[in-house]
Amino acid sequence: MKSSIIRVFVLALLFLPAGLIAQERQTGDTTVYKTLIPEEKQKLLSRMSMIANMQFAQRNEFVDGEHTGSRFRNEQFRLEIRGMVHDKVYFRFRDRYTRAQTSESIDNLSRSVDLAYIRVDATDKLSLSAGKMCADWGGFEFDYNPIDIYEYSDIIEYADNFLTGVGLSYKVGKNHQFTVQALDSRTKSFNELYGSQPNFTESKVPLAFVANWRGNLFGDKVKTIWSYSLFNEAEGANMSYIALGTELTLGKFVVAYDYQWSDEELDRTHIVSDIVPDSLYPYALANANYVGHWVHLHYRVSPKINISFIAMLDIETWQNSHNDPLNVDGEENIRNAYGYIPSIEFFPFKDYNLKFFVNYVGRMYDYSDYATDRFGTRDYDTGRFSIGFISPVGIF
Repeated sequence: MKSSIIRVFVLALLFLPAGLIAQERQTGDTTVYKTLIPEEKQKLLSRMSMIANMQFAQRNEFVDGEHTGSRFRNEQFRLEIRGMVHDKVYFRFRDRYTRAQTSESIDNLSRSVDLAYIRVDATDKLSLSAGKMCADWGGFEFDYNPIDIYEYSDIIEYADNFLTGVGLSYKVGKNHQFTVQALDSRTKSFNELYGSQPNFTESKVPLAFVANWRGNLFGDKVKTIWSYSLFNEAEGANMSYIALGTELTLGKFVVAYDYQWSDEELDRTHIVSDIVPDSLYPYALANANYVGHWVHLHYRVSPKINISFIAMLDIETWQNSHNDPLNVDGEENIRNAYGYIPSIEFFPFKDYNLKFFVNYVGRMYDYSDYATDRFGTRDYDTGRFSIGFISPVGIF
């Protein structure tokens, strides 16, 4: 009897530690275990945010008035992470999932990466940025979040809008900010972008320089985003770009107007070069000129309803050049591209930035007699009727 009691007592002692350990793991204070994110770093999450920028639509497409197809489409999906890692150091990263993720030969980043830079605030007025960033071109169209754009005008649509380099910004009072940037002029190599060129030699230092002024005038009624940019495309060949964006606010009614002018000694935008058949001239052309007019009217009918209308005019011209034997008669207009986008936007929630939209994107392409006679072009128009939603979804 005594030996049986002893055996039971010994067994109880053997199992007791295991039971205590199991109990501690189930109900104990888990802070004794090392966390995945160190405790001293967890406060940084309060200074960071992750945003899924989305535009989704059911779209119905037309060419010359004929219905060509309907489909659901993820128009935009850009994942963004940004925040402060120090009182003076800010970072921003944004990747576009609706673009092929192929590494570019110049900046060694995927073309899908829009932004990957840090900003150091030297003072309350002066800041320095370095990495891949927006070329700080003027104009309100380019300044909008891309998910709020239903269709870009030609110059912006065909441009390299995100480039690697450095920038310096300085605030003058509360109403003005001046920015200068030195950037790679492109993400691809000269050969990848232009191919073999008989009349141009690749530059050893292909840089771009951008100067920008953001102004706020007359008590927030007038805002400006003006810029001048100079891009070196090849030895002895530059691109000059001016963008003048002005916005006027009159209560619930807002009108924004952008003027764009791009003078390209080597056709960087490449619309004119694409119109000339390779059988006639299989190279990028010299001395192309692009002028753009963009107007955005919108009226906030109520906190939940916004109506807007966008009008675009893009004028593409080929200027005379002794290097281009096809064009010896002087400046020639190639085409005018017109665009119009009426929209109705519905905001169902007061405290959440989600909107549903219904719109029509119409484009008309009017070629000059010169382009039609010389290159066999023809006028045409396209249309797109869409219903969808737009939201920058805040993950944290």
